[in-house]
Amino acid sequence: MQFPSTALLALLISPLALAAPSSPFLDSFSQTPIKIEDDISVPGVNPLTYCTDPTGNILTIERVDLSPNPPIPGKPLQIKASGVFSKQVDKGATVQLQVKYGFLQLINQEMDLCEQTGNVGLKCPLEKGKMVFSKSVDIPAEVPPGKYTVKADVQTAGGEPVTCLDASVTFEIKI
Repeated sequence: MQFPSTALLALLISPLALAAPSSPFLDSFSQTPIKIEDDISVPGVNPLTYCTDPTGNILTIERVDLSPNPPIPGKPLQIKASGVFSKQVDKGATVQLQVKYGFLQLINQEMDLCEQTGNVGLKCPLEKGKMVFSKSVDIPAEVPPGKYTVKADVQTAGGEPVTCLDASVTFEIKI
């Protein structure tokens, strides 16, 4: 069985590359990872943190590993994740997605979770229990340098918290 929360992780990572304005004259980048050292960091090798204490969330993320970490423009990003759903997540669940490039807000949109999981080959309902997921996401080479922040707040149709994740990534021009 695949791990549906990786659709959420792909939502956190993909918008960094897909939502940013493209710039053909910027050819090669490196990224400076931001590691937040506190008790709301998502376990594993990643730049993810929980928005708030995840104790009441339906999804308990055991581990998320990104390779390479930090992600590199023009190279595929491998995402491996594992976690446990304490109950089934049915149709009607939503993702409130916010993406910022510096102080400029690129995306602030509520989306249907089931439509987004369909983008990575999964279907609703998302089953109760332990799941493991592996996915590759292409990061375009044209990612403009700068700081990107992403927030994905996922709730059931009834407003119960599934999970809420933040990520912060800075891409720099390689000299």
